[in-house]
Order: sequence, then C-alpha cells, then structure tokens
Amino acid sequence: MRTMILALLSASIVSCMVGEKKSKEVNVAKLKAANGKVFGFYNVENLFDTIDDQYTIDEQFLPTSEKQWTGARYYTKLDKLAKVISSLDVDLPVFLGMAEIENKQVIQDLINTEKLKKGNYEIVHEDSPDKRGIDLGFIYRKEYFNYISHETIEVSIADEEDFFTRDILYIQGELKGNDNVHVFLNHWSSRREGAEQTEYRRVRAASLVREKVDEILSKDEMAKIFIMGDFNDYPTNNSIYQTLRAKDDRKFSNGNLYNMAYGLEKDNQGTYNYKGDWGMLDQLIISRGVFKADKGVKVTAKDVNVLKLKWMLYTDPKYGDEKPNKTYGGPNYYGGYSDHLPIYARFE
Repeated sequence: MRTMILALLSASIVSCMVGEKKSKEVNVAKLKAANGKVFGFYNVENLFDTIDDQYTIDEQFLPTSEKQWTGARYYTKLDKLAKVISSLDVDLPVFLGMAEIENKQVIQDLINTEKLKKGNYEIVHEDSPDKRGIDLGFIYRKEYFNYISHETIEVSIADEEDFFTRDILYIQGELKGNDNVHVFLNHWSSRREGAEQTEYRRVRAASLVREKVDEILSKDEMAKIFIMGDFNDYPTNNSIYQTLRAKDDRKFSNGNLYNMAYGLEKDNQGTYNYKGDWGMLDQLIISRGVFKADKGVKVTAKDVNVLKLKWMLYTDPKYGDEKPNKTYGGPNYYGGYSDHLPIYARFE
C-alpha cells in the first residue's frame, strides 16, 4: 500500500532525489556461473491486482470497472506472462526487469506461478510517484545473482510541481567470481501528449541516468553497466542517442555506451507496434565493461533478441500486420499477453 507521502511532496523539489540505499550483507556462498544464461526486460502491460488502492488512480482495474478486471482475468494474465518469460530460454532468466507493475504483491504472484516458481526468484521493488501506481520491478535468481543494494532516482521537472513519473530503479549485484554489475531499470514518460511536446521529460530522465553512469565509470572505467527499460523513445531519439550517449558504437568512443537495440531496429525489428510500424521502445544498453570484459561474463552484439513467437501475436484487421496480442484495447478485453514484446540477451 502506497503511503501518504506522495500527497506531501514539496513543490520546491525540482531535481533528482536518490532514495535510501537498501543494503544486505554480501552472500559469500558460491554462485552458479551465469555464462550461457539469459537476462532481459519486459513491459508486461498493466499488471494490476483487483484491489482498490486509495492513494493511486487504479479504478480501471477493479471487478466493478468498465474493464471488469476480475480475479479470473488477473490469474489468466499471470499464467500468460509466465509462459512468455519461461519461453525466453530453456532455463529461466538470471534476472529480468519489468515495467507496468502495480506493486510488489503482483510480482510475488507472478513468480509463484507454476512456470516460474522453479526459478526461486527474489524481488527488488519500490513504490514510485506515478499517479496510476505503475512501478518497475526486478526479479533475480539468487543462486546466480547476489543482491547487494538498490536505490531509486526520482525524475522531477523544474516548474512542474504536478509532474510525477516512474522512478529509475538502480540495482547493484554480483555474479560468480566477484563479477560486480550495475543495473538501471527505466520506464520513461509517455508520448501521450505528443512526442515533441514531451521529449524534454525523457531527456531529463536520460540526463539523470547518464550522471549516475559517469559517477560509476569515474571510479571504474570497466564497470559492468546494464541500462534497460521502456524508454518511450527510439534508439535515434535525442534522449537516447544524444543525452544518454547510447549508440551503435562498439568502440565506445568519447564515453559512449552501446545500444544493443540499435541494430535490431535497423533490421526492422521492434518490441512495440504502432499502426503497423514496429519500433524499439524497449532497449538494452551496455557499457564497455560488459562488451569488452576480460574476465567474468560479457555480452556481444549477436547475443540480443526480441522474443516474437507466433502465439504471442495477432493479425491486426486494419493494418494486416502481426502485433503483440495485448490484454486490453481500451475497455475491450482481448485476453492476450502484453502490448510489448520482451527484449533479452545472453551472457557469454
């Protein structure tokens, strides 16, 4: 349950605020090797429970709403999302970031499904200021990934005291062999009011991530950094290409990051389909230390994919194109999986 603190946020706060760091003692038990295993990101499209949260605008997803979001529909969606996630590989992902999660309990219900419970997943989650109550979530298999700490980075805009969006979730962890990793989960502001009109909000989020990345790289130029999420921008948009400096640059010149989704989009692939056009709203971005690692795991250009299986799609009668089979279109229940496809990569 979200607290009343959202209602008390001061209008004077106009810059990034970093949430309290949550630390645990490092588990010294031997981890399983992650090489050959997958990781990724998935926008799961409005994974809400059926309970009214008085502090968020979640009334659309109640049994009494126009959408008629019942317990039966909720558990059907959980099973379908679990089917997608378990299809990423013959073995379950080492870790997975997710967007459009209402709260920690829905993540718990998801990892308790028949297809995912064998993963023995743990959860990293924080409630964010988003007015609808949608958050980011991170699940990890504790036999492969040792959680160290996490914090939230608030995305606020000067002179917009009523602007609330998802926090950036930053997680530190460890893979086998003291192989430290930094993971940034993102779900940047939507384009609902127009791509150009809202671009500055996504540029603001990008600047905050870049600031933290630079801080990490100043201490270790070969730090292993993973930036993933639904950016609501494409690889060539200013927020990604200019501000975050995530490009199709495998030489990592001038401090650039490598956007693994850049090449996929050039090949006309995508995670989201808008009016018949595929686009890479969901992306995986890595640092030099991941791509050119001389020890521990690494990820190369050939290791990234979008999961796009026939049973996850439907044929749009208007555009004649196959699109992600979503759960809802407006108030209409289609009973699909999500309006996004997951993007994932494999450790070497």
